[in-house]
Amino acid sequence: MDRRKFLRATSKYAALSLGLTIASSLQGKVVLGAAEEIRSYPFTLGVASGDPLPDSVVLWTRLAPEPLNGGGMPFYDVPVRWEIAADEGFSNVVKHGVEFARQQLGHSVHVEVDGLEPNSVYYYRFKVGADISPVGRTKTLPAFGSQVDKMSFAFASCQNWQQGYYTAYKHMAQEELDIVFHLGDYIYEGGINPRVRAHNSDEIITLEDYRNRYALYKSDENLRAAHEAFPWVVTTDDHEVENNFAGLIPEKDQPIEPFIQRRAAAYQAYYEHMPLRSSSLPQGAYIQLYRRLSFGNLLDFHVLDTRQYRDDQANGDGRKPPSPESMDPNRTLMGAEQERWLLEGLGNSKSHWNVMAQQVFFAKRDFKGGTGEEVSMDAWDGYPANRDRILNFIKEKGISNFVVLTGDVHNSWANEIKADFADPSSSSIGVEFVGTSISSGGDGSEANAVSETVMAENPHIKFHNNFRGYVRCTVTPEIWLADYRTVPYVSRPGAPIATRASFIVESGKQQLNKIYDAPLTIAAK
Repeated sequence: MDRRKFLRATSKYAALSLGLTIASSLQGKVVLGAAEEIRSYPFTLGVASGDPLPDSVVLWTRLAPEPLNGGGMPFYDVPVRWEIAADEGFSNVVKHGVEFARQQLGHSVHVEVDGLEPNSVYYYRFKVGADISPVGRTKTLPAFGSQVDKMSFAFASCQNWQQGYYTAYKHMAQEELDIVFHLGDYIYEGGINPRVRAHNSDEIITLEDYRNRYALYKSDENLRAAHEAFPWVVTTDDHEVENNFAGLIPEKDQPIEPFIQRRAAAYQAYYEHMPLRSSSLPQGAYIQLYRRLSFGNLLDFHVLDTRQYRDDQANGDGRKPPSPESMDPNRTLMGAEQERWLLEGLGNSKSHWNVMAQQVFFAKRDFKGGTGEEVSMDAWDGYPANRDRILNFIKEKGISNFVVLTGDVHNSWANEIKADFADPSSSSIGVEFVGTSISSGGDGSEANAVSETVMAENPHIKFHNNFRGYVRCTVTPEIWLADYRTVPYVSRPGAPIATRASFIVESGKQQLNKIYDAPLTIAAK
C-alpha cells in the first residue's frame, strides 16, 4: 500500500477516534452575575449575521475583552442578551432573548432567530451588563419560490493580514447589497513574515493559536464594518487550516494524527468566529459547510466545500501536465456525497439562475505556451473527471444559466465554461466569475507574469486583472451583471475603489459580454 492509500485508510479512523464531539461537551458552568467580572469592553470583535432564510437568520458575536490573549474571559458560560428590531433605533424590537456565550466555544454566541418576515431588513445588538455591542444590519431571504425581480450581492476571498489593508471592505460596506459570500482564506495560518503588517505569532497549530489569529483579523475595522452591514454566507478553503491540505492529508509529509488534531482545532475556531448555524457545529475534524440558499425564484446558491472531502492532489501538487493519475475517472474534489447533493439540487432547481459558490478555479487554465499543457493540480484541472461529471449532467438535463463563483487565485478572471474544454469551438454551457483577493498578493497590477500566456492558450478566458478587490453582482431574471471592483493599492490605507470591468450575461445565452473596460490609472506607489 502506498503512502496516499495508507493515509486515506488510517486517517478516517484516526479522525473518528481523536475528534471530540463539541456538542456533547457543551454543558458549561453558568455563573449568575458573571457580567460584573468582565472588566473591559467585551465586544471587541464586532458582530455579524449570516446564513439567512426567509424567516430566520444567525446573529453572532464573541466576548473577548483581551482578544489577542485567548479572549480574557472567565472560565464559565456567560449569559448574553440579544435583540433584533425593525428599525435602527430599536423602537420596534420584534424578537429578544438570552443566549449563553459558551466557554467551550471561546465565549462565542450564535443566535438562530426564527419567526422573521421574508425579504426584510432588521437591526440587531447584544448586551452584557452595561456594555452594548455595535449595531448590525441584516436581511432575510425572499419567500421560497416567490417572484423576485432583482438582487445584488458581492463575493470576496483571500485576506492575508500581512500583505495588505482591507480597504476593499470599507467600500463594500457602503454598497447596496442583499448578501455577501466569502469563498475562503478568511485567515492565513503562517508565521510572522510581514509585507505591510505582522501576524501575532508563529504558524498557528493549537485552538488558542487559531482563536488569537481570528481575533487579529477581526481587529480590522473595515472587515468588521462589512460584517455589520450585511448577512454573510461563508465557506472555507485551505488557509483556515493549512495551505493546500487535501481531506485528511496534510500538505507535507507529516504525521497524520497531529494534523487531524490541528484540523479539529482549526474548524472549531472557524465556527467560533463565523455566523454559522448549529448544523455546522464541528464534529471532531469535520465541519458541515456545503449548503443551499434560494433567493425566491431568482437564484439557487449551491455553496460548496472543495477541501474537506477531496482526494490528494495528483502528481505531487503544483502545476504539472495532465497524467494518468490526475485523469483517473474515480478522483473527486468534492466527495461522492456532496457531488450527489449538488447534482440533485441542480436537477430539481426551478430558479432562473443556478450558482455554484466555491473555492478553486473551475474552467480549464493551461499555463504552458505552445504544445503540451500545464495545469494546477490543486484546482478542478487536477480533478477533471469530477468536473466532467458536473458538466455532463448540465448538458444532459438542459440546465441553463449556470454560474460559478470562485476565489483562491488572488486575481480576477472571467471565463466561459465550455461543453468540452478540449474543443474551443464547443458550446458554452455556463460562465465563471473569479474574484481577486482582498489583500493577498499585496499591491496589484494590470497583469502578471502568466497573463499573456494564459489568455493566449485559453480562448474561453475573456478577462484577467491583477488588482485587489471583490466582485459585485446584480441579477434579474433577464440579465446577470458582474462588476469587478478594484483598489489600486493595499500597502497603505485609504485607497479609492473603481469598477475595473463589467460583464453582462443574458439569460439563456451562457456567454460573457464585456460592457465596460477601464484600466486603473492611479499609481500603486
